[in-house]
Amino acid sequence: MPRYDYVLFDADNTLFDFDLAERRALQAALEAHGYPFNDLTEQLYLSVNRALWHRFDLGTIDKDTLLRERFAVFSRVMGGEDDPEEFNRFYLDRLAEGSDLLPGAEALCRALAPHCTLAIVTNGVSHAQRGRFYASPLPPLFSGLYISGELGVSKPQKAFFDAVLQDLHIPSHARTVVVGDNLLSDIQGGINAGLDTIWYNPRKLPNPNGPFPTFEVSDFDALRTLLLC
Repeated sequence: MPRYDYVLFDADNTLFDFDLAERRALQAALEAHGYPFNDLTEQLYLSVNRALWHRFDLGTIDKDTLLRERFAVFSRVMGGEDDPEEFNRFYLDRLAEGSDLLPGAEALCRALAPHCTLAIVTNGVSHAQRGRFYASPLPPLFSGLYISGELGVSKPQKAFFDAVLQDLHIPSHARTVVVGDNLLSDIQGGINAGLDTIWYNPRKLPNPNGPFPTFEVSDFDALRTLLLC
């Protein structure tokens, strides 16, 4: 008997290799707009983008501001005069092509699917997330793809998870778990919704200050053993 009947997976860097998809898309976008792709430009974009996503997770900026400002800031620092919205659209088109899964993710989902209802819960951009999900081998294994921009509310807000639970007709919080790599959006989000959580932490990062998950795993073998105990 599985430990949970419903498993809500984060997408990026939980099942999908977002770092690889991001790097490919960024290289294509920078070179198409006349910028070199090197350590300096990559780190500039990543630092700006991660800071903006953190603000989004905290609820201090909206998604449109995030998507516009990441390339607006990059262009200003680099001395360019690019249209940040066009820059972002080009980048997202390339990102939508990045359907690579993390090693072992497909096998994990195939092992779980006969026993649990699986769903994706993501704050990613709809165009990119749908493109990546449907180009992957995962759709036949999953009962839902839930994207914050389409629900009108984002992780870690309780309302995001409430909408997912309602749509999946989940009768009991006790039989549902959130699995993700992000302590704020995934783990705190699950806690906010009264759900058990599993922190997927392959780099074995410390977590002295919380939020504290129900369980923590560092690889898919351990996750499968935990879920199919």
